[in-house]
Amino acid sequence: MNALATAPGATPSPVTTAVQSITDVPRHWKTTIVLGLLAVVALVFFGILGDDRESIVVWSGAGDAIVLPDLPVTSKIVCLVLGLALVILAGLSAWYTIGRRKVPLWIIIVFAGLFITALVLWTGAGSKVPVVFLLTGSIALATPVVFGALAGVIGERVGVVNIAIEGQLLAGAFVSAVVATVTGNLMLGLVAALIGGALVSLVLAAFSIKYLVDQVIVGVVLNTLVIGITNFFYAAALSDNSKELNFPGTLPFLPIPLLSDIPVLGDVFFNHRITTYLMFILVPLVWFILFKTRIGLRLRAVGEHPLAADTVGINVNRTRFWSVTLAGMIAGLGGAALTLGSVGAFVREMSAGQGFIALAAVILGRWNPWLTTLAALLFGFSKQFRIFAGQTGSSIPPDLIAMVPYLVTLVAVAGLVGRVVGPAASGKPYVKQ
Repeated sequence: MNALATAPGATPSPVTTAVQSITDVPRHWKTTIVLGLLAVVALVFFGILGDDRESIVVWSGAGDAIVLPDLPVTSKIVCLVLGLALVILAGLSAWYTIGRRKVPLWIIIVFAGLFITALVLWTGAGSKVPVVFLLTGSIALATPVVFGALAGVIGERVGVVNIAIEGQLLAGAFVSAVVATVTGNLMLGLVAALIGGALVSLVLAAFSIKYLVDQVIVGVVLNTLVIGITNFFYAAALSDNSKELNFPGTLPFLPIPLLSDIPVLGDVFFNHRITTYLMFILVPLVWFILFKTRIGLRLRAVGEHPLAADTVGINVNRTRFWSVTLAGMIAGLGGAALTLGSVGAFVREMSAGQGFIALAAVILGRWNPWLTTLAALLFGFSKQFRIFAGQTGSSIPPDLIAMVPYLVTLVAVAGLVGRVVGPAASGKPYVKQ
């Protein structure tokens, strides 16, 4: 019998009342609470107690085709206005929650944008705030995470939890650097990254789908295996022969004529490397295939109700196998974005947990390619903010700044995502009866 149960006609105890009141709270209260706390932080610390020095918002560089004038603003005043707007949004969220309704997604997105703006102005008080630098850097840093997250979305939509994204990113980064260096062709490095990511995902698919090994265990083992293999070859061959084996350089920037000359938007969207353009293409393409085509319907059916899919003639395990392989190829491109699209060489364990961040982005984005991309961009911004804060000489402790990307991911997943339900058959092997 439940120890908290109350006899008929008896007065409930304070403990029972408190527990019952907690269990009666709508599940979306945690989103409202997080929004409320962040709104108070922005209003009090960024606004009321903020720095009243002037910030210079820089919209364009001196070499741009069209140069926009800088905008001087008083950080404290702007943060006060933004803080009040955040309080209003938090109150609107509470209104939805009190009515036992789900907080609309647009409130969370607008809230995040306003809070980030207030944070940047507070950090950059008394210095320049380069808008294009922050936005382009965020996209560049988010690109590998977006590729990994798309791989996670495809895998889970067909019923396979792709814990091995970290290993696929690392494999793609390693083989792309080596092949591009040996052949002297960066495009061949991109192709090698596809193959490297696919090989890791093939192992994941074989063990989890054919041999019914626990998907999480296989993924963790693969991550550890790829880290060990790449570390071994890096120490045994690459470190002493970097010019011959690990010096591919980076892909060139490809500005799109006319469009790249648009102030702010031109640099943000139309002046990138090919890896970023591929990301721009793959996000809507994956969404379209998953939700607007017959193939996508089959893929989602395999991940939601494999028995029903099998009944209508869909080969469940074959569909899962090749879908996971394709997902690994996309994650391999993310590895190439780390080397050929950023650093210009392979570095030991350079994925640095971004595969797991990609998994968090999948959950935060509710297995939707568009929302998952927004979540990955949030992580990319948090890393770029770390660089920006260091350049402005902010008084924020450097160790705390280094924690920002992971704190942002933790708060977003735990506090803003709410209760989400993934594909029903995700992580469950299918055995044909």
